Amino acid sequence: MTDQRLQAPAVQRNRDPILDVLGRVLPKDGTVLEIASGSGEHVIHFARALPDLTFQPSDMSLESLKSIAAWVASSGVPNILPPLHLDVTQDIWPVDAVQAVLCINMIHISPWAATAGLMRGTAKLLSAGGVLYLYGPYKRGQLHTAPSNAAFDADLRARDPAWGVRDLDDVAACAASAGFSVPDVLEMPANNLSVVFRRR
Repeated sequence: MTDQRLQAPAVQRNRDPILDVLGRVLPKDGTVLEIASGSGEHVIHFARALPDLTFQPSDMSLESLKSIAAWVASSGVPNILPPLHLDVTQDIWPVDAVQAVLCINMIHISPWAATAGLMRGTAKLLSAGGVLYLYGPYKRGQLHTAPSNAAFDADLRARDPAWGVRDLDDVAACAASAGFSVPDVLEMPANNLSVVFRRR
């Protein structure tokens, strides 16, 4: 039988720094929705370390959904729900209210409509104080924070002109229009940022 588990090399590098932040900003219990779960490796790591939370992975890719399900099945971690097919640009999401939302490395590899949809959809799910956590590379003041990010941005735009490293001010303005606070921003390894919004 073919192993459907995908592997993303970046996960091994960033999962512990991300977990360190999540341990401080996520609620103690409740349900956490992960948007664009990709291979599924992140959600396994987080759920194992935070057993009092229930994690709901999701993705819009069939290949990713199969990978997530395979990782969950092989991990034996009990506090992970079956993955959902979820397209953030759709008005109706297949999930009820949650206490927090995670979105790692999606905003730069999707059209801007996905960011707008993420903000609108998450705002509907979260009550006041609910956390939206973003992770990835961002420009600051319309400038790249490192030459490697500039090169990455150029590569992304060559693959799809609708993709690209976004400016944090633009993302924050989009979030504010959907009802989120000014974000807390934490510097992360490899010129990435953790961006933490709270529902107003």
